[in-house]
Amino acid sequence: MAELDYATAVTTLDGTETTLASHRGKVLLIVNTASQCGFTPQYAGLEEMWRTYRERGLVVLGFPCDQFGHQEPGTEQEIASFCESRFGVSFPLHAKIEVNGDGAHPLFVQLKQAAPGLLGTQAIKWNFTKFLVDRQGKVVARYAPNTTPAAIAPDIEKLL
Repeated sequence: MAELDYATAVTTLDGTETTLASHRGKVLLIVNTASQCGFTPQYAGLEEMWRTYRERGLVVLGFPCDQFGHQEPGTEQEIASFCESRFGVSFPLHAKIEVNGDGAHPLFVQLKQAAPGLLGTQAIKWNFTKFLVDRQGKVVARYAPNTTPAAIAPDIEKLL
C-alpha cells in the first residue's frame, strides 16, 4: 500500500492553508462529504466516531465536494453552519474540493491510487466514500458511500 504524503496542502473550511503534517502518527478517516446527499446523516456517525476515538488517536477529516448531483452547493460558511447546527460536527472540515477529473485534489489522487475501488477503478462514485489510513500513513481501506461509520469502527479499533 502506498503511503500518504503528509506535505500535501489542504485548506480548512475557514480558509487556513495547512498540510496533513499535524496528523502524522494518527489514524485518519478521510471522507468526501455533501450537505444535500442521501448519505448526509452519516455526519452524525462520523462525529460520534470522532468523539469516541479522538483521544486514542483517530482524526476524521471531511472534504466537501459538489461533483455528485450538485449536492454541496453552499459556500464554506454555509457548509460550516449546516454541519454544526444539524449534526454538531466538530471534526476538521475543509474547503470544497473536487475528487475526480483533472481538478481532483492531490490528496484524493493519492487515496484513489492507494486504494482503488471495485474492479480497480480509481474514480470515486459518490459522496461519503471513506478512506482509512493507519498511523504509519498507509491507506489500508476504502469504503463505499453506503458503508456506515459504525460499520468501520472495528477496523478503526484494530489500528488504534
